[in-house]
Order: sequence, then C-alpha cells, then structure tokens
Amino acid sequence: MLSGEEWEIVRLSLLVGGTAVALTLPVAFALAWLLARGRFPGKVLLDGIVHLPLVLPPVVTGWLLLLAFAPTGPIGGWLQDWFGASVLFRWTGAAIAAGVMALPLMVRAIRLSIEGVDRRLEAAAATLGAGRGRVFATVTLPLAVPGILAGAVLGFARALGEFGATITFVSNIPGETRTLPIAIYSALQIPGGDSIVLRLAIVSVVLSLAALILSEWLARRSGQGAGRGGHVL
Repeated sequence: MLSGEEWEIVRLSLLVGGTAVALTLPVAFALAWLLARGRFPGKVLLDGIVHLPLVLPPVVTGWLLLLAFAPTGPIGGWLQDWFGASVLFRWTGAAIAAGVMALPLMVRAIRLSIEGVDRRLEAAAATLGAGRGRVFATVTLPLAVPGILAGAVLGFARALGEFGATITFVSNIPGETRTLPIAIYSALQIPGGDSIVLRLAIVSVVLSLAALILSEWLARRSGQGAGRGGHVL
C-alpha cells in the first residue's frame, strides 16, 4: 500500500502528465499537419527542430528551458511583466518540461495518422460541394482521431517518465515538482529507501504499460480506419 505522501506523488505525476498533454496536443497537431501536408522551404529544418528533444541530452533541454523561462529570459520576462507569474520551481514548469519532451513522439504519431488518411475521400467530399473546413471536420479529422488519441496517450506515457529536463528546469521540490521518477531518484539516495523505490517503480510500470497498450490499440484502430476508407473508394 502507498503512503499518503506517495499517493500525493502519484497525483502530482498524473496532473503534470495530463497538463503536459493538454498544453502540447494543439501544438503537436499543428506541427504534424504542417509536416504531413505542407510544402514550404525549411520543412526539413522544422522536422529536425521538432525532433531535437529526442536526441539532445534531457539536461540540455532543461537548461534551455531554464534560460527561456528565467525572469530575465524571453518568455519568463514576458510572463513576469504581464502576469506577475513564474513557472520556475512549480508544477506548471514540470508540465512544460514534460510537454516539450513528449512533443516529438506526439507529432510523429499524429503525422503518421494524417498521412494515412486517404486523400481520395477528401477529394470526393470536395466534388460533392464540401468546403475545406467541412472536409476537414467530416472526413480528415474523424479518420485521424484514433491516431491523435494514440499520440496523446504516448505523450502522456513519456511525460510520466520525464526526469532530466524536469529536475534541471524546476528542481526537486516535494509536493510541487517531485514526480514519480524524481521521487524514485530521491528515495535511492536515502538509507532504507528500497521499499519506497519498489512501490513507486511498480506504479510507474503499471501506468506506463497501460498507456503504451492503449496507444498501440488506438494506433491499430487508426490503421484499420484508414484501410476501410480506402476500401470504400
């Protein structure tokens, strides 16, 4: 059984992961759409920048976030001047770090889903008089939804496991930024912390495995939906 403090860590981790996905999903969809359908100079460069967090050391990503969101940074200064707010050493900062690290995986899954939509279905809807907005809302989006959800769930799983960028950006503050991986790291540093590590590790494995299974199921649903769409035409 988990202690009250451990339940708080799980709750905070779910809050951070859910917020990270909610903040990142619209950005991920917009980037995935640009990369899947757009034709413009610098597309390869944009693709590389989007996927940069996958290959950069997470500590570097956290350091860059720290520079950007510091009170003297370009984003942090703006937040301080206009709203008197800061995300440093707060759970909102942890959500931002988790969202940045999850973004490449979300974009990749959503992009594959958009690319899997049969363009002939969209063309058929257009010939029947549907405008671009209606084609998107009634054809493209419904066929891409399982892939979008798969990307969101995969991003959530990645956000749950985020450690390096988070601890660099917002530190290790109990009740504020101490998520599951940071709590496990902290427990490893204290004598007799093995039982805490074991309990939190089991929770992490269960949550991550459930998210991965759900993501795979949704991805298969996306592929089957695209296949049925092609068969209709």
